[in-house]
Amino acid sequence: MTDTSEARFGRRTVLVATGATAATLAVGAAAATDSPAATAPVAAAAVCTLTKEMTEGPYYLDGQYVRSDISEGKAGIPLKLTLTVVDDDTCAPLSNALVELWHADALGEYSGFVGNNGHNEPDNGTFLRGGVLTNSSGVAAITTVYPGWYRGRCVHIHVKVHTNVTLTSDGSFTGGQEIHTGQLFFNETITTRVAAVSPYSTNTVPRTTLAQDSIYDDGGAASGLLTLTALGSSTSSGYAGTLTLGVESS
Repeated sequence: MTDTSEARFGRRTVLVATGATAATLAVGAAAATDSPAATAPVAAAAVCTLTKEMTEGPYYLDGQYVRSDISEGKAGIPLKLTLTVVDDDTCAPLSNALVELWHADALGEYSGFVGNNGHNEPDNGTFLRGGVLTNSSGVAAITTVYPGWYRGRCVHIHVKVHTNVTLTSDGSFTGGQEIHTGQLFFNETITTRVAAVSPYSTNTVPRTTLAQDSIYDDGGAASGLLTLTALGSSTSSGYAGTLTLGVESS
């Protein structure tokens, strides 16, 4: 089961280009570097670019945990995401917005749907799923592992942004408004390195590249391409990923 046949949503949102300073901002820019120094999110006064939302796909599950680490001990290369949410009209940071993620593990399997990519493993319905509320600067910091791939899709992470949610006693959330649905994408050069490392190298499904993907439109950061920075000297050390999402908050 893939989400290649899903139609993209029509509502327009904003993605804000990221970079070290306002002077170096470029619309739609995205970069990959092996420098161990992480790139901090830019200030809210960045250059804004409108873009269409991406499909939710077939693997969403309601009622996931609110937590900053969604890895649940799954094997894989560490990935530390810093996603900044801003209002599309003012580019001001949006605080207390729930940024929710879900993605496949190293073998391309989604929790709740294990076996759809041809691999057998335990399935608890919650691994690599969850979200966190943005802080006063609009920043959501989430720890996970680098995603694997499944048939027909490039490596990606699904993302939703909700406002006015209510946190529940079981660690989940309810209610609120869903204001953005999209996907995050990864530099192909880095994905090729990751794919050569165990357990990714044991994924028996042919990998679809970024250029071959039917959802990603080669729009760079404006289409969800993360800026990736190495956390160490080897691929296994992991990566930091940053992107600023602008949303229609009203």
